[in-house]
Amino acid sequence: MSNQCFSRDELMVVAASRALANDDVCFVGIGPPSAACNLARLCHAPDITLIYESGTIGTAPDVLPLSIGDGELCETALSTVSVVEMFRYWLQGGRITVGFLGAAQIDRFGNINTTVIGDYEKPRVRLPGGGGAPEIASFCHRVFITMKQSKRGFVEKIDFFTSFGHGTGGDHRTRQGLRTRGPALLVSDLAVWATDPESKQFRIESIHPGVTKEELEATVTWKVEYAPGASETPPPTKFELEVLRDFYARTAEAQTRLANRSIDA
Repeated sequence: MSNQCFSRDELMVVAASRALANDDVCFVGIGPPSAACNLARLCHAPDITLIYESGTIGTAPDVLPLSIGDGELCETALSTVSVVEMFRYWLQGGRITVGFLGAAQIDRFGNINTTVIGDYEKPRVRLPGGGGAPEIASFCHRVFITMKQSKRGFVEKIDFFTSFGHGTGGDHRTRQGLRTRGPALLVSDLAVWATDPESKQFRIESIHPGVTKEELEATVTWKVEYAPGASETPPPTKFELEVLRDFYARTAEAQTRLANRSIDA
Protein backbone atom coordinates (compact mmCIF):
# COMPACT_ATOMS: atom_id res chain seq x y z
CA MET A 1 0.00 0.00 0.00
CA SER A 2 1.04 3.56 -0.64
CA ASN A 3 1.34 6.16 2.08
CA GLN A 4 1.62 8.91 -0.55
CA CYS A 5 -1.01 11.50 -1.30
CA PHE A 6 -2.84 11.00 -4.56
CA SER A 7 -5.72 12.62 -6.38
CA ARG A 8 -9.01 10.96 -7.22
CA ASP A 9 -8.18 11.30 -10.90
CA GLU A 10 -4.94 9.41 -10.35
CA LEU A 11 -6.73 6.65 -8.46
CA MET A 12 -9.31 6.41 -11.25
CA VAL A 13 -6.59 5.82 -13.83
CA VAL A 14 -4.68 3.39 -11.60
CA ALA A 15 -7.78 1.35 -10.74
CA ALA A 16 -8.76 1.18 -14.39
CA SER A 17 -5.28 0.06 -15.43
CA ARG A 18 -5.37 -2.86 -13.00
CA ALA A 19 -8.28 -4.42 -14.89
CA LEU A 20 -6.05 -5.07 -17.91
CA ALA A 21 -3.93 -8.19 -18.34
CA ASN A 22 -0.70 -8.92 -20.18
CA ASP A 23 -2.42 -10.96 -22.92
CA ASP A 24 -5.16 -8.43 -23.65
CA VAL A 25 -5.63 -6.86 -27.06
CA CYS A 26 -7.16 -3.51 -26.21
CA PHE A 27 -8.93 -0.93 -28.39
CA VAL A 28 -8.00 2.33 -26.67
CA GLY A 29 -10.01 5.54 -26.37
CA ILE A 30 -8.36 8.95 -25.99
CA GLY A 31 -8.13 10.61 -22.55
CA PRO A 32 -8.33 8.64 -19.29
CA PRO A 33 -8.74 5.29 -21.13
CA SER A 34 -5.44 5.95 -22.93
CA ALA A 35 -3.72 6.86 -19.66
CA ALA A 36 -5.03 3.69 -17.99
CA CYS A 37 -4.03 1.40 -20.85
CA ASN A 38 -0.52 2.82 -21.09
CA LEU A 39 -0.07 2.69 -17.32
CA ALA A 40 -0.93 -1.01 -17.45
CA ARG A 41 1.68 -1.45 -20.21
CA LEU A 42 4.32 0.33 -18.16
CA CYS A 43 3.54 -1.35 -14.83
CA HIS A 44 2.25 -4.91 -15.00
CA ALA A 45 1.30 -5.77 -18.60
CA PRO A 46 4.36 -5.13 -20.81
CA ASP A 47 3.09 -7.41 -23.58
CA ILE A 48 -0.41 -5.93 -23.84
CA THR A 49 -1.35 -5.01 -27.42
CA LEU A 50 -2.73 -1.48 -27.65
CA ILE A 51 -4.75 -0.57 -30.72
CA TYR A 52 -5.99 2.89 -31.65
CA GLU A 53 -8.74 3.77 -34.10
CA SER A 54 -6.35 5.24 -36.68
CA GLY A 55 -5.01 1.74 -37.39
CA THR A 56 -1.96 1.54 -35.14
CA ILE A 57 -1.32 -1.91 -33.67
CA GLY A 58 1.00 -2.63 -30.75
CA THR A 59 1.72 1.02 -30.13
CA ALA A 60 3.86 2.06 -27.16
CA PRO A 61 3.71 5.86 -26.89
CA ASP A 62 6.23 7.64 -24.71
CA VAL A 63 3.66 10.42 -24.12
CA LEU A 64 -0.13 10.51 -24.11
CA PRO A 65 -1.51 11.04 -27.62
CA LEU A 66 -3.61 14.15 -28.19
CA SER A 67 -5.85 12.28 -30.62
CA ILE A 68 -6.11 9.01 -32.53
CA GLY A 69 -4.16 10.71 -35.32
CA ASP A 70 -1.20 11.69 -33.14
CA GLY A 71 2.08 10.83 -34.87
CA GLU A 72 3.40 9.37 -31.62
CA LEU A 73 1.10 6.38 -32.14
CA CYS A 74 2.28 5.51 -35.64
CA GLU A 75 5.94 6.10 -34.78
CA THR A 76 5.86 3.62 -31.88
CA ALA A 77 3.49 1.00 -33.37
CA LEU A 78 4.52 -2.46 -34.51
CA SER A 79 2.30 -1.99 -37.54
CA THR A 80 -0.17 0.48 -38.99
CA VAL A 81 -3.08 -0.78 -41.09
CA SER A 82 -5.96 0.91 -42.86
CA VAL A 83 -9.00 1.90 -40.83
CA VAL A 84 -11.07 -0.49 -42.95
CA GLU A 85 -8.79 -3.40 -42.04
CA MET A 86 -8.78 -2.34 -38.40
CA PHE A 87 -12.55 -2.46 -38.10
CA ARG A 88 -13.34 -5.31 -40.47
CA TYR A 89 -10.53 -7.78 -39.75
CA TRP A 90 -9.47 -6.94 -36.20
CA LEU A 91 -12.63 -5.64 -34.55
CA GLN A 92 -15.47 -7.40 -36.36
CA GLY A 93 -13.28 -10.48 -36.63
CA GLY A 94 -13.40 -10.87 -32.84
CA ARG A 95 -9.67 -10.34 -32.28
CA ILE A 96 -9.92 -7.57 -29.66
CA THR A 97 -10.51 -8.58 -26.05
CA VAL A 98 -11.19 -5.19 -24.46
CA GLY A 99 -12.61 -1.91 -25.70
CA PHE A 100 -11.76 0.94 -23.32
CA LEU A 101 -14.08 3.93 -23.70
CA GLY A 102 -15.02 7.24 -22.12
CA ALA A 103 -18.48 8.80 -22.04
CA ALA A 104 -20.37 12.05 -21.54
CA GLN A 105 -23.47 10.27 -20.26
CA ILE A 106 -23.96 6.71 -19.10
CA ASP A 107 -26.93 4.85 -17.64
CA ARG A 108 -27.02 1.95 -15.19
CA PHE A 109 -26.94 -0.59 -18.03
CA GLY A 110 -23.79 0.79 -19.65
CA ASN A 111 -25.46 2.54 -22.58
CA ILE A 112 -23.28 5.48 -23.64
CA ASN A 113 -24.01 8.92 -25.06
CA THR A 114 -21.24 10.95 -26.70
CA THR A 115 -23.44 12.66 -29.29
CA VAL A 116 -25.70 15.37 -27.84
CA ILE A 117 -27.04 16.69 -24.54
CA GLY A 118 -30.72 17.50 -24.91
CA ASP A 119 -32.92 17.01 -27.96
CA TYR A 120 -31.04 15.78 -31.03
CA GLU A 121 -32.55 18.38 -33.36
CA LYS A 122 -31.97 21.28 -30.94
CA PRO A 123 -29.29 20.10 -28.49
CA ARG A 124 -28.08 22.11 -25.52
CA VAL A 125 -24.59 20.72 -26.19
CA ARG A 126 -23.22 19.10 -29.34
CA LEU A 127 -20.65 16.45 -28.36
CA PRO A 128 -17.82 14.94 -30.47
CA GLY A 129 -19.97 12.02 -31.62
CA GLY A 130 -19.47 8.29 -31.72
CA GLY A 131 -16.47 7.82 -33.98
CA GLY A 132 -15.72 4.12 -33.74
CA ALA A 133 -17.22 3.72 -30.26
CA PRO A 134 -20.52 2.11 -31.39
CA GLU A 135 -18.60 -0.65 -33.19
CA ILE A 136 -16.11 -1.01 -30.34
CA ALA A 137 -18.98 -1.42 -27.86
CA SER A 138 -20.57 -4.05 -30.10
CA PHE A 139 -17.64 -6.22 -31.16
CA CYS A 140 -14.95 -6.16 -28.45
CA HIS A 141 -15.25 -9.14 -26.13
CA ARG A 142 -15.67 -6.83 -23.12
CA VAL A 143 -16.08 -3.10 -22.68
CA PHE A 144 -14.46 -1.04 -19.90
CA ILE A 145 -15.51 2.56 -19.28
CA THR A 146 -13.89 5.30 -17.24
CA MET A 147 -15.40 8.71 -16.42
CA LYS A 148 -15.96 11.08 -13.52
CA GLN A 149 -19.14 10.74 -11.51
CA SER A 150 -21.79 13.46 -11.58
CA LYS A 151 -25.54 13.64 -11.84
CA ARG A 152 -25.10 15.14 -15.30
CA GLY A 153 -23.13 12.10 -16.44
CA PHE A 154 -24.58 9.18 -14.46
CA VAL A 155 -28.18 9.47 -15.61
CA GLU A 156 -31.32 7.34 -15.44
CA LYS A 157 -31.89 7.83 -19.17
CA ILE A 158 -29.28 8.99 -21.66
CA ASP A 159 -30.26 11.67 -24.18
CA PHE A 160 -28.94 9.71 -27.17
CA PHE A 161 -27.85 6.10 -27.73
CA THR A 162 -24.38 6.45 -29.22
CA SER A 163 -23.03 3.08 -28.06
CA PHE A 164 -25.30 0.21 -27.04
CA GLY A 165 -24.49 -1.42 -23.73
CA HIS A 166 -27.05 -3.75 -22.19
CA GLY A 167 -30.11 -1.82 -23.37
CA THR A 168 -32.80 -2.25 -20.72
CA GLY A 169 -30.86 -4.99 -18.95
CA GLY A 170 -31.10 -8.76 -18.70
CA ASP A 171 -30.77 -10.44 -22.11
CA HIS A 172 -31.59 -7.32 -24.13
CA ARG A 173 -28.10 -7.23 -25.65
CA THR A 174 -28.32 -10.84 -26.77
CA ARG A 175 -31.76 -10.27 -28.25
CA GLN A 176 -30.24 -7.56 -30.44
CA GLY A 177 -27.94 -10.17 -31.96
CA LEU A 178 -24.81 -9.06 -30.10
CA ARG A 179 -22.70 -12.02 -29.02
CA THR A 180 -20.03 -10.17 -27.04
CA ARG A 181 -20.14 -9.59 -23.29
CA GLY A 182 -20.56 -5.82 -23.51
CA PRO A 183 -19.94 -3.35 -20.67
CA ALA A 184 -18.31 -5.21 -17.81
CA LEU A 185 -16.47 -2.55 -15.81
CA LEU A 186 -16.97 1.13 -15.01
CA VAL A 187 -14.22 2.96 -13.13
CA SER A 188 -14.99 6.46 -11.86
CA ASP A 189 -13.18 8.92 -9.65
CA LEU A 190 -15.26 7.62 -6.70
CA ALA A 191 -15.67 3.87 -7.18
CA VAL A 192 -15.25 0.73 -9.25
CA TRP A 193 -18.47 -0.65 -10.73
CA ALA A 194 -19.12 -4.00 -12.43
CA THR A 195 -22.22 -5.41 -14.11
CA ASP A 196 -24.49 -7.74 -12.21
CA PRO A 197 -24.47 -11.15 -13.97
CA GLU A 198 -28.27 -11.34 -14.16
CA SER A 199 -29.70 -7.81 -14.33
CA LYS A 200 -26.66 -6.36 -16.20
CA GLN A 201 -26.97 -3.22 -14.07
CA PHE A 202 -23.77 -1.65 -12.84
CA ARG A 203 -23.24 -2.14 -9.10
CA ILE A 204 -20.47 -1.07 -6.76
CA GLU A 205 -17.53 -3.44 -6.40
CA SER A 206 -15.34 -1.09 -4.36
CA ILE A 207 -15.43 2.49 -3.10
CA HIS A 208 -12.30 4.60 -3.33
CA PRO A 209 -10.51 5.62 -0.11
CA GLY A 210 -12.04 8.66 1.54
CA VAL A 211 -15.33 8.42 -0.36
CA THR A 212 -18.55 7.90 1.62
CA LYS A 213 -21.66 6.10 0.40
CA GLU A 214 -23.58 9.35 0.81
CA GLU A 215 -21.17 11.23 -1.44
CA LEU A 216 -21.18 8.46 -4.01
CA GLU A 217 -24.95 8.12 -4.17
CA ALA A 218 -25.40 11.90 -4.44
CA THR A 219 -23.62 11.85 -7.84
CA VAL A 220 -25.86 9.22 -9.45
CA THR A 221 -29.49 9.57 -10.59
CA TRP A 222 -30.38 5.88 -10.30
CA LYS A 223 -30.64 3.73 -7.16
CA VAL A 224 -27.14 2.49 -6.39
CA GLU A 225 -26.70 -1.21 -5.73
CA TYR A 226 -23.72 -2.85 -4.02
CA ALA A 227 -22.15 -6.19 -4.85
CA PRO A 228 -21.88 -8.73 -2.04
CA GLY A 229 -18.60 -8.08 -0.26
CA ALA A 230 -18.14 -4.62 -1.78
CA SER A 231 -14.95 -3.21 -0.27
CA GLU A 232 -12.50 -0.31 -0.46
CA THR A 233 -10.42 0.17 -3.59
CA PRO A 234 -6.74 -0.49 -2.88
CA PRO A 235 -4.83 2.81 -3.09
CA PRO A 236 -2.13 3.34 -5.71
CA THR A 237 1.27 1.93 -4.92
CA LYS A 238 4.34 4.15 -4.88
CA PHE A 239 5.48 2.54 -8.13
CA GLU A 240 2.15 3.12 -9.91
CA LEU A 241 2.09 6.77 -8.89
CA GLU A 242 5.70 7.35 -9.95
CA VAL A 243 5.11 5.79 -13.37
CA LEU A 244 1.85 7.66 -13.95
CA ARG A 245 3.23 11.04 -12.86
CA ASP A 246 6.35 10.60 -14.95
CA PHE A 247 4.17 9.76 -17.95
CA TYR A 248 2.09 12.91 -17.40
CA ALA A 249 5.27 15.02 -16.96
CA ARG A 250 6.75 13.75 -20.24
CA THR A 251 3.45 14.51 -21.95
CA ALA A 252 3.37 18.08 -20.62
CA GLU A 253 6.98 18.67 -21.70
CA ALA A 254 6.30 17.35 -25.20
CA GLN A 255 3.22 19.52 -25.58
CA THR A 256 5.17 22.59 -24.43
CA ARG A 257 7.94 21.92 -26.96
CA LEU A 258 5.33 21.51 -29.70
CA ALA A 259 3.62 24.77 -28.72
CA ASN A 260 6.94 26.64 -28.67
CA ARG A 261 7.85 25.34 -32.13
CA SER A 262 4.48 26.52 -33.43
CA ILE A 263 5.07 30.00 -31.98
CA ASP A 264 8.60 30.19 -33.41
CA ALA A 265 7.35 29.15 -36.83
